[in-house]
Amino acid sequence: MESFTHEELQIAKSVDLVEVARSLGYTPIKIGKYYSLKEMDSMRIYDRSHWCRFSRRYEKGEGGGSQIDFLKVFAGMDVKSAVFWLLDFAGYTKISTESYDKPKITLRHQIKPQKRETVKKEFCLPEPAYNNNYLYRYLQQDRGLSKEVIDYFVSRNLIYESSKFHNIVFKGLDTSGQVRFASMRGVFDKQGKRFRCDVTGSDKNYGFNITNPDSDELVVFEAAIDLMSYVDIYKDFESNMLALGMISDGPLERFLSENPGIRKISFGLDNDAPGREATKSLMEKYKKRGFRVRDMPSLDKCKDYNEWLIMLKQQKKNECR
Repeated sequence: MESFTHEELQIAKSVDLVEVARSLGYTPIKIGKYYSLKEMDSMRIYDRSHWCRFSRRYEKGEGGGSQIDFLKVFAGMDVKSAVFWLLDFAGYTKISTESYDKPKITLRHQIKPQKRETVKKEFCLPEPAYNNNYLYRYLQQDRGLSKEVIDYFVSRNLIYESSKFHNIVFKGLDTSGQVRFASMRGVFDKQGKRFRCDVTGSDKNYGFNITNPDSDELVVFEAAIDLMSYVDIYKDFESNMLALGMISDGPLERFLSENPGIRKISFGLDNDAPGREATKSLMEKYKKRGFRVRDMPSLDKCKDYNEWLIMLKQQKKNECR
């Protein structure tokens, strides 16, 4: 933060947060004096400048803050990148001017329209890498997934490794097989936190999923890797499965509308407070709509299915010693 002046930070924090959210592909909805997001009904944006996410209120750094915090959480940016992004969004740019005495950084204001028009950016998947070496190494070594399960998702063209940065790309398809959504997860540590971001232009009403018209059961998770971990633990290659990518059920609503044969929904959301709270709410909602519902969390002492899978693999390794 020391590389930015007080004026620059004030400009960054004056940017309309509603428009920032819209530019990232979210759909702001005005509710009284605040805004929520169609894709995340636990979100509240106040005074168009700061936000709070009730589903993550127990998690430090994930529950709310300024425009900078919003970009950190929902665009995978670090603080410096977020401030530069906001300055550019506001119509400013940092210009470096060298002098014999001391390098000087000045702020030049660009021509700025009275109203910034928001145009939904085209959805374009990242170019695939020549091979999936980093993808396999990360999912096997860091996430404990078996080669069999990784092969299954790769062979169905649901995941691949991008050529730039070697991120893992998780695809969300509709019933016709068209990719409507994609998220990326980094395979390298960056300042202790892995990169994660949805691909620009993604339709957030879709999620990473597997469909089987012959099954009437759907298993729902928060994250794609938890979905893959469940498959690895139970060897379940038959059920319909969906990763929301969040706690809001927009992707679940869309999946049910496109797959009317679903009769039973099992929820495998996280074992933390927000996940338990969301599970209770969603079970009540869909039970009232006539679905058979079941709470199917990971083992009590594990936060999610991937943590459970890693624990099982470690136990098996210890037994073999």
